[in-house]
This record gives sequence, C-alpha cells and structure tokens, in this order.
Amino acid sequence: MRRIVLAVGALLVLAFAGVVIAQDAAAPPAAAPAKEHVIATPAGIKWGDAPPAFEKGASFTVISGDPSQAGPFVVRLKMPARFKIAPHFHPSDENVTVISGTFMIGMGEKFDAATMKSLPAGGFVLLPAEMRHYAMAKTPVVVQVHGMGPFALTYVNSEDDPRTRTAPAGK
Repeated sequence: MRRIVLAVGALLVLAFAGVVIAQDAAAPPAAAPAKEHVIATPAGIKWGDAPPAFEKGASFTVISGDPSQAGPFVVRLKMPARFKIAPHFHPSDENVTVISGTFMIGMGEKFDAATMKSLPAGGFVLLPAEMRHYAMAKTPVVVQVHGMGPFALTYVNSEDDPRTRTAPAGK
C-alpha cells in the first residue's frame, strides 16, 4: 500500500512539473520595451483646429497615442459655450472626462436639450460602442476623451456631418 501511495505521489509531482515546464515553454517572449512616458502640462499642450468631423470653432489636441490607429489614445477637445455636437456614435467605447466648464450630454438619435445631463468639471461619462448620443458645451469647456482606437465619429443624420455638407452657393 505504501508503494502505491509513493508511486501516485511521484506521478503527481512529475505531472505538476510537466505542467510548469509546458507553461514556461508557452510563455510569450520578453515584452518589447515600454513606450515612452507622457507628461503633459497645461503650458506644454499645443492646441489646433478640431478634426473636420466637428463644426468650426472647437480646438483639439492629442495628449497620447494616435486616435486613428489601433491602441490606446487620449485627446482633448476645447469648445466655446453653446457649441453643439449632433447625434452620433462611435465603433468603440468613448470615455469622457470634463476638465473645465460644464458639458452637457444626451442619449438618443434626436438632439433634445431638455433631456441632457450637465457634467461639471470632474464629471465623467462612459458611452458604450454604437450608443447614439449628442453633446453641448453649456459654458466654455475642455473635455478629455480616451479609449481604444481607431476612433471614428459617425453622425446619425448625414446632413449633420460637416465633412460631407456642401457650402451654400456664393460662399
């Protein structure tokens, strides 16, 4: 009986060792060196015009990553008071943090200011992929958006898209 117990114990030890060795053999190669760190100070942030997906008047900056590529990104959007973003959606989750001012957010396919929620500085909203929503700056506002790229903005109504809207005659 003792020999059977020892034999079973030895087999368990060998089996466990085989699992550990197999896990080590399957371990991924050493990770690539970490990306460069990012430190952003307000004075060091360079603002430019917002991408063409937004109406004129907003400013934009990329804090880290590249929103047009696969992978994590952080951007900021600066909007004057009453700046509106018509109902739209994104292919990936959108995380929005209000840095300054008051930002208003609404859900659905039609802009309805009466149903919008006000988010003061420090406020946050997570908008899952494909969720229809719209926004407005109640006061001058800066929001930070982060997520996984590639990031895209699709308007619910194509006539709301500044990228495809034609200028009125004579302009």
